[in-house]
Amino acid sequence: MKSNIFDKISFLSLFLVVVLLPFFFLPFTNIPIETLKGLLLVVGLAVCIIFWAIARFSDGKISFPKSLILVGGAGIILAFFLSALFSEASGISFFGTIFEIGTFWFISAGFLLMLFSSIIFRNLQNAKMLLSGIMFFSIIVLVFQGLRFFMPEILSLGVLGGKTDNILGSWNAFGIFAGFSALTSLLISEFFLVTRKTQWILRILVLFSMVFIAAVNLLFVWEILGIFSLFIFVYKVSVNSNEKDGEEKKIHFPAFSFIIVMITLLFFISGAFIGEILPRHLGLSNTEVSPSLGATMSVTKSVLANDPIFGIGPNRFGVAWAMYKPTSVNNTVFWDVFFNSGSGLLPTLASTTGYLGILAWLIFFILLIVTGMRFLFVGIKRIINREIIVFFLLSLYLFISSFFYSTGSVIFLLAFAFTGVFIGLYTFNSPNGKISISFLDDHRKSFFSILLLVVVIIISVTTAFEYIQRFASVSYFRKTLLASNIPDAQVSIGKAISLYSNDLYMRTYAQIYLIKLNSLIKQGVSLSDADKATLQANLDQAVNGAQLAVTYDPKNYLNFQAIGSVYQTVASFGVPGAYSKAIEAHEIASSLNPNNPSIKLSIANAFFADGKIKEAKEYAKMSLSLKPDYIDALITLSQIVKSEGDNASALSYAERALAISPTNQDLIQYMESLKNLNGATKKDEDSEKKTP
Repeated sequence: MKSNIFDKISFLSLFLVVVLLPFFFLPFTNIPIETLKGLLLVVGLAVCIIFWAIARFSDGKISFPKSLILVGGAGIILAFFLSALFSEASGISFFGTIFEIGTFWFISAGFLLMLFSSIIFRNLQNAKMLLSGIMFFSIIVLVFQGLRFFMPEILSLGVLGGKTDNILGSWNAFGIFAGFSALTSLLISEFFLVTRKTQWILRILVLFSMVFIAAVNLLFVWEILGIFSLFIFVYKVSVNSNEKDGEEKKIHFPAFSFIIVMITLLFFISGAFIGEILPRHLGLSNTEVSPSLGATMSVTKSVLANDPIFGIGPNRFGVAWAMYKPTSVNNTVFWDVFFNSGSGLLPTLASTTGYLGILAWLIFFILLIVTGMRFLFVGIKRIINREIIVFFLLSLYLFISSFFYSTGSVIFLLAFAFTGVFIGLYTFNSPNGKISISFLDDHRKSFFSILLLVVVIIISVTTAFEYIQRFASVSYFRKTLLASNIPDAQVSIGKAISLYSNDLYMRTYAQIYLIKLNSLIKQGVSLSDADKATLQANLDQAVNGAQLAVTYDPKNYLNFQAIGSVYQTVASFGVPGAYSKAIEAHEIASSLNPNNPSIKLSIANAFFADGKIKEAKEYAKMSLSLKPDYIDALITLSQIVKSEGDNASALSYAERALAISPTNQDLIQYMESLKNLNGATKKDEDSEKKTP
């Protein structure tokens, strides 16, 4: 009886995790949506595992589904663990700044979600309840976002911004989720035995979801929804043609699936002609950007060439992008963007974990697809298998979406959860489909089994507590960014670092003390002895923060840029040798991001400030060679040659800059000053010629 109560709590906890993932957020907290999803996952999963383990004490029996897919998932966890272990920044690879989607711990949580979904939702009643819950909260998400189209400020709730901000995460992720909602309703309508009224409600939900797909206007969603709808249509026709009515075969034409195929085809072939109507009417625009699949594969190829087995480490795509990004990116407006993910979530995960990670993902997906296809074409005649087919197709939709787009945590976690339900359903209905261990009748088994369960509970509690502590640091970090004065920012960042120290927090820490340093310097000669002592203390704190960021992740160019900026500021105060240290830090940053023109320009500026004109000119030209339309590089070169007395060349560089941005008032004023200077120089030269 006790085990039944604990099992119910475990079920309720996991049920709420899965169904609330799309909707969960905390209003007026200023905490990122993705971070809040992680809180729900960790806390809910920990409660589920703890009460499941306690229930096992009572019934003395541990059961797991017998599935090669779970073995494949465990292989992914092993690959991520080894890759993180050999990473040069293990802290980033294991946990990240705050439980990012590419970290070892996030992937482990996803696997546990899949494992316990296969255990908890392995019977039809629980699976149907989960499907109903997902449908209910999907409707709430869509309705809420629909209202935000017309009342974005009222329904911002202190977390969301413009019309395209949503509680799923990215705008593209919302479009993919709308496609998921449409596909779920279509599958239930076509495969389940429901009343005519329910079927009409489901069809309305399909069309309602498609309105939001049209609002996002992501061509990929129309493509994948059309392909799945076509598959459902063909599959239904082929299956119904084998059902006999007396002596004659009776074919039921799935008209609604065919209509959906035609609608998706219309949007696919019409392009912007029809696709832009609704977004334009609602004032929506999709501004999300990411590296192309070709660029992502190019970076992956370079990573594999240098770190073939374990890769560069989980959650380190940004480092790989900086190191190996194509130079052609400099011709776009995203030339200085630090991309944390590639063209899609799965390519990003595979690109950082080497051949071992790629092999683990391939094995997992091959096992999933082979197992799913077997049930599609062998077990359809049994009504009990219809739920299995639905969960398989939905998990396949979500994983395919994760391959082509950086879908965020919700889509990816739902893919794992639905795969787990699929595993649980087909093993539950298969002979010898589970592994069971009864331990109360054997004292040796009992000792080790109870010890294992206690360890599981301790690990769950410890992990949840550790996550909550790091989660609390996010709140203080957000307060730091929103602080209106330096003292408040200092207090907040100090509390954030005390809860969880990472390079982002350390860079921010250094930045705060730099700002304070500059404010003291502006006082000039009025500095008292106490002010000078404070200045030195702030200087030490800024340097220390930047150095700690470098220690945490020695391969992130942003950390070296931070320490370079600190030393460059210090050098402006006349500290001996500071320019050399600034140049050294910027050069390391440049080696970690070799195709970034702004870093080379920073080196040029440091050399120029140090009076080393030749080196400054060389690096400025290198910056300009990487990005010929780089206005800042042109102005820097203009100033360098102007310092050499070459006013004509200075004017030439300024004219090139003005040609790129002809309405820039600062450039116009700079041009005028150069022309006046050039005119004055010519007058002096003419007067010298006339003088006998």
